Amino acid sequence: MEKAQIIETIAKRVAKELNKGDVVNLGIGLPTFVANYVDAEMQIIFQSENGFVGLGPAAEKGEENADIVNAGGLPVTILPGGAFFDSSLSFSIIRGGHVDKTVLGALQVDEQGNLANWMIPGKMVPGMGGAMDLVVGAKKVIVAMEHSAKGKPKILKKCTLPLTAASEVDMIITEMAVIEVTADGLVLTELGPETTVEDVIAVTEAELIISDALK
Repeated sequence: MEKAQIIETIAKRVAKELNKGDVVNLGIGLPTFVANYVDAEMQIIFQSENGFVGLGPAAEKGEENADIVNAGGLPVTILPGGAFFDSSLSFSIIRGGHVDKTVLGALQVDEQGNLANWMIPGKMVPGMGGAMDLVVGAKKVIVAMEHSAKGKPKILKKCTLPLTAASEVDMIITEMAVIEVTADGLVLTELGPETTVEDVIAVTEAELIISDALK
């Protein structure tokens, strides 16, 4: 799969997890593409941690507004009824439990639902961002990421990088699979396009429970 196809596959699948009227926060990078695949009739309210609600799809080329950017600094649109506010209100929304779902990228996820997505030791870190708040403040945490990095598994038995949060991930969506984090372990519930169970196992370090209702 080409990079663009991987992003599209993951973003479209994540969009199916959103329900009408949800308040949803999208992390920087791949998760921001989810807004491009949500029908307006769903009335999803996307919240951007840099200070607004009503986040719309990415801005068309030539239509960008330098004052309307997402948390990653990329130009986006704001929908009718949207609102801008400061960081204190933005994080009051997040910490106050008003976000139904958050979609985040990850460096690593493990069998306990632990998440590592904010730093690699020895590399320059701009800051932890809002991920640590989002994963404990949102009602559901969805990790949207490529299944592996340069052939190395990202879904591990135990994270080796510094954790963003412990036992907070509810679901992992990659171009190869949909995996639910349960008290019994990681349950493989869906396979991606032209992917087999064996393909997924081959690039997953963590042990997977294969759902009886595997799609």
